[in-house]
Amino acid sequence: MRQVTVLGSSGAFPEPGRACSGFAVDWDGYRVVLDLGYATLPRLLRHWPDGAVDAVVITHEHPDHCVDLHGLFRMRFYGQPSGPRLPLYCPPGVLDRLSGLEPEVDLRTVFDLHPLPGSYRVGPFDLTGLSLPHFVPNAGIRLVADGIVVAYSGDTGPTPALAELGLDADLFIVEATDHDGESGRSRRNLMTSTEAGAWARRAGARRLMLTHFWPGNDRAAAVAAARAEFEGAVLAAQEGLTVMLGTPAN
Repeated sequence: MRQVTVLGSSGAFPEPGRACSGFAVDWDGYRVVLDLGYATLPRLLRHWPDGAVDAVVITHEHPDHCVDLHGLFRMRFYGQPSGPRLPLYCPPGVLDRLSGLEPEVDLRTVFDLHPLPGSYRVGPFDLTGLSLPHFVPNAGIRLVADGIVVAYSGDTGPTPALAELGLDADLFIVEATDHDGESGRSRRNLMTSTEAGAWARRAGARRLMLTHFWPGNDRAAAVAAARAEFEGAVLAAQEGLTVMLGTPAN
């Protein structure tokens, strides 16, 4: 089974019944988590009831992308204290921020830290983390296995690096915050759905999944705006949605 399941799709804070950024990648039984924002851990445990994860990748230190990593830490630290350390790929600021929640314990007793940006072999995947513009260091993630590419932007402003990140991706997961607070900034740190569609087109991606929706935004309108720029399949991330990899769009 080769698939991506949406754990959360909201930006900043979760809407009722939703969670913030998070995705579960299952590749022939190898399990990778991309981001663990607010309310994603219970959904992860619903998806994988045993809680067994092979690797975690966090794009950046904002809590809507990483705060539930601390819950996973407590689950392993207190519930599975003798288990091996879990590989964690993230910018250094992630553990720095989370360590303030429980400074009397060391997160590295549970996590085996591998800094991003960078390139690694992670189970069946070649993982590449590319620096993308945001308010804090953010690493876009590119996973490649058997010629199939899954790419995820984390949070980013418009940048030519998105075309490299999503090059020929089977599934390109791109933030589409559509938040008016970005207008007028000289340096953009978030994107619109229209921009997400344009960068997916430039990357030559096959499918685009929009995510990181500002609470209250019209998701159907966001999909329509992206489709005006991108001819491939456009999906809106929805909690529980599963997309098979290397197959026609759902």
